[in-house]
Amino acid sequence: MARVIVLGAGTGGMAGAYEIRESIGSEHQVTVINEREDFQFVPSNPWIAVGWRERPDTSFPIRPYLEKKNIEFISAAVTAIDPKQNSLTLADGRVENYDYLVIATGPKLNFAAVEGAGPHGGYTQSICALDHAETCFEDVKALAEERGPVIVGAMPGASCFGPAYEYAFILDKELRNRKKRDKVPMTYVTSEPYIGHLGLGGVGDSKSMLESELRNRHIQWITNAQVTKVEAGKMFVDELNDDGSLKKQHELPFKHSMMLPSFAGVDPVAAVKEICNPKGFVIIDEHQRNPTYPNIYSAGVCVAIPPVEVTPVPTGTPKTGYMIESMMTAIAHNLKSDLAGEPATAKGTWSAICLADMGDTGAAFVAIPQIPPRNVTWFKKGKWVHVAKIAFEKYFIHKMKTGSSEPIYEKYTLKALGINRLKDE
Repeated sequence: MARVIVLGAGTGGMAGAYEIRESIGSEHQVTVINEREDFQFVPSNPWIAVGWRERPDTSFPIRPYLEKKNIEFISAAVTAIDPKQNSLTLADGRVENYDYLVIATGPKLNFAAVEGAGPHGGYTQSICALDHAETCFEDVKALAEERGPVIVGAMPGASCFGPAYEYAFILDKELRNRKKRDKVPMTYVTSEPYIGHLGLGGVGDSKSMLESELRNRHIQWITNAQVTKVEAGKMFVDELNDDGSLKKQHELPFKHSMMLPSFAGVDPVAAVKEICNPKGFVIIDEHQRNPTYPNIYSAGVCVAIPPVEVTPVPTGTPKTGYMIESMMTAIAHNLKSDLAGEPATAKGTWSAICLADMGDTGAAFVAIPQIPPRNVTWFKKGKWVHVAKIAFEKYFIHKMKTGSSEPIYEKYTLKALGINRLKDE
């Protein structure tokens, strides 16, 4: 009997555990280790941050659903990984051994990269975690009572820009609903070289469509923005030219600010230098395995993927939901092959399907694959995306509760659109 430990129970880890369990059979043990007891649907955090959702709407206890599928669950923080001994040390001192390790921790939110950033000891809000989104909502309520300038955007090194755009548009809508928008000037400040870059070199007409949406909502913007420091009510921003030279220095006042931070590898993973790049992200091959320790797999935001292009201010490459599920499907297939003594062959397509809510409308893009050059690229806007995002939230949470990572109707619907999790080759 082999023991597979999945480290992390987020969008990738929990879905991946279900798929691994189904793939390798009941004769092997599957264990999920996660610091929190609850699953949190992170894509809904922009709604949490303006009060359109509450914690029970997007979060639920992990244990009963995993145990129903014969998956062991341990709620504990991992403090150390020893790949030579195939073991993990937990915060309470326990040691858990594995035959295979699947790292799906998500990122460390590196607020410390910019002085004064972050909700804990800093002056900017975050929507990257449920707790942060709830704190952000408290700040939004204060903004509604005492209006002033707003800054939304992404710090240098950020690698997931969609939620920042979502939050800017959703906050705009919430303030209009409250009849307070006219007293709240908004500026979008981003490390992207242009609006709609998204860390992907743009997708279809994303530049023109998102610029138009910002203009229509009277949101100013600064691109190639390198935030250098944040003080109480003031953000210091170096705006760079395309060649990296300084174009202009800004001192921007704000009453409320939500800035996505730079991502890095979580501490116990980043500490294992032989499996990570300098930022602590796990190095993987085309089969999602670490080249140094092939019994270690990884998927999601914690994997090392180089930027799609060099930009004046560093931007990372986002790892979106369907791309992460594609990685996990490849892992499940390759684990099955390895246990059978066969070579790994499965490769994720790394295709992207993204639904971004804008409060009363929305934007959707498909990139196949996510990393250029692409076979398929399109970017669309419309009220149907807003409706689809709400439906997807309910659908994905239901999927995590029922324990099916890819229901048959989902598989064949996407296949009809030319979207598959695994490469045919």
